[in-house]
Amino acid sequence: MKLPAVPLPHASLPWLLAVALVTTLPHGLYQPAWLSGVAGLVLLGVTWRWWRGYQVSSAWLKVLLVFAGCAGILVQYRTLLGRDAGIAMLVLFMAMKLLELKSRRDAIVVVILGYFLLLTHYFHSQDIPTGLWLLASTLVVTGALLQLHGDPQEGPRTILLQAGRLLLQALPLMLLLYLLFPRVSGPLWGLPADAHAGRTGLSNSMSPGSISELALSDEIAFRARFDGPPPPRAARYWRGPVLNHYDGREWKVEDFRSTPPSLEALGAPYTYTLTLEAHKQHWLLPLDMPSRLPESAELKAEMTSNGLVRSKEPVTSRKNVAFTSHTRYRLGLDDPPGLLQANLQLPPGRNPRTLALARSWQRENPDPAWLVQRALQHFRQEAFSYTLSPPLLGQEAMDDFLFRTRQGFCEHYASAFVILMRAAQVPARVVTGYMGGELNPVDNFLVVRQLDAHAWAEVWLDGQGWVRVDPTAAISPGRVESGLESALPGREPLGGMVPVSMEWLKAMRHRWDALNNSWNQWVLGYTPERQREVLSRLGLDNPDWRTLIMALSTSVGLALLALAAWIFRPRRETDPARAIWKQALVRLEKQGLHCPPWESPLALARRLETEAPELAGPVQRLARLVCAARYEAKPPKMEALRLALRQLP
Repeated sequence: MKLPAVPLPHASLPWLLAVALVTTLPHGLYQPAWLSGVAGLVLLGVTWRWWRGYQVSSAWLKVLLVFAGCAGILVQYRTLLGRDAGIAMLVLFMAMKLLELKSRRDAIVVVILGYFLLLTHYFHSQDIPTGLWLLASTLVVTGALLQLHGDPQEGPRTILLQAGRLLLQALPLMLLLYLLFPRVSGPLWGLPADAHAGRTGLSNSMSPGSISELALSDEIAFRARFDGPPPPRAARYWRGPVLNHYDGREWKVEDFRSTPPSLEALGAPYTYTLTLEAHKQHWLLPLDMPSRLPESAELKAEMTSNGLVRSKEPVTSRKNVAFTSHTRYRLGLDDPPGLLQANLQLPPGRNPRTLALARSWQRENPDPAWLVQRALQHFRQEAFSYTLSPPLLGQEAMDDFLFRTRQGFCEHYASAFVILMRAAQVPARVVTGYMGGELNPVDNFLVVRQLDAHAWAEVWLDGQGWVRVDPTAAISPGRVESGLESALPGREPLGGMVPVSMEWLKAMRHRWDALNNSWNQWVLGYTPERQREVLSRLGLDNPDWRTLIMALSTSVGLALLALAAWIFRPRRETDPARAIWKQALVRLEKQGLHCPPWESPLALARRLETEAPELAGPVQRLARLVCAARYEAKPPKMEALRLALRQLP
């Protein structure tokens, strides 16, 4: 027999509307405007009808809206699957479900859908404000669930307090699951096709303007924590893609052998750990030049013959990688002639004026070291300027830059310098990466942002190997010594990074950045490696998934036993009148009378009139005082109850 549906109380609908609002509102930043508009109109319509007296929408309207919404999502995303399309479908379903609320079962579906939608917010953002919003939203959704099964007249404050207590009770189990549940490698909040969309950073190619575009972004590229003091700012070159092939307009990475070049380390080493943000590329961005690569079996780092450090798989999630680097070194002293010859190639017939200038220098003095200094002297003496907004260049980009505009960013100077060197028969290549970084005094992490992206050059000199040459330093020494902000003329904008001059604002920014870093390291960055590190401190060395499941089961079982013991513990009586009555029952039991705890005081007094008349009077006086203390508006003083208790035999 089918049970009748429990009707939905009128007071429950505001809670369900709140569930729909808090779980779908943040998605308005990422989903199409038309979908947000449809969801908003449905929410307003249902609210208005509830105010006027709620009625279920007609079936044809719901069917029409569902088909129209699905068709719109299919046109928008070209699919109904995947991250973005899937979230859009959930938002649509939430809006449509509000149109057919008529029973408690429908309301439960809305609540469950709300819990699912809360999870989807981490697909787009995993920062602290998102976590706080989800915590508050979970409180609202749980409150709606309690309201559906509780007293309809109970106020919102009482319901939310009860929901908060339930969430606090779940906190120990949540922490155990967080610490001990076997972690998975790769992204947690994403789907294979689009889990890492929208990331920005360095590319495996470089053209005029490509690096300067990154200066408009203050997104963090990576953080570095050194075991000791970090190197001085002028030595903080973070090595990324090495560009060898030039087609007259664009520099690109050529595939080289995975045989690392010879490296002779000079000076003291720097040992540090990088926390790389996901950039969907293979390079690992160590301090130039690494002498020890990460030893993680999962990362599988290697160095190519041109000095690029890369992993076997793209960096698609936040990674902690440890390096040892030397800022003074000799690199590639014995590089083969074929590799050096590849770094002399130029496209025929391109940038003729640039090539003619370099060859005139070569005729003047063919010494490679002299040619390097001659090119840098040319940049210093001519009217070149460093700017984020250089003029557009023509077909012969380097000719235009060197002889007409003379305004550029680091990629312009690095590209022009390498072309000049190659034209003068000096092996040279472009290196891209990052330069500098800001030390956060709160957590001692060096923060490197996208606006720190930089390009420099390397030339091969006999007896010295590959030598770093930064042509930007010849134009704007402040870029190397003090950072990008001090190198730009006037007040050129730096994207989202607003210069902070007041010390208290700077301190607040550092604290907030350190808090975000802790969140990234210990919450979002709780990888299998970090889990093994934490568990090794607890005595579990190199645990496999079976050991983790056993530890998790044991810990959860002990936690549940502790919770049960706390719930069923003997409680001390908090009602003084009831405590006095219990003492009276103990005295009567000692005199051989049967006094069951479920019997009320007045009923016991009436029974004693026949079973023990000599005790009926004192017991009756005490019973009346106890009942008055518990139920009357003006209860007697406790001293009167204690006096009546003492009068019992």
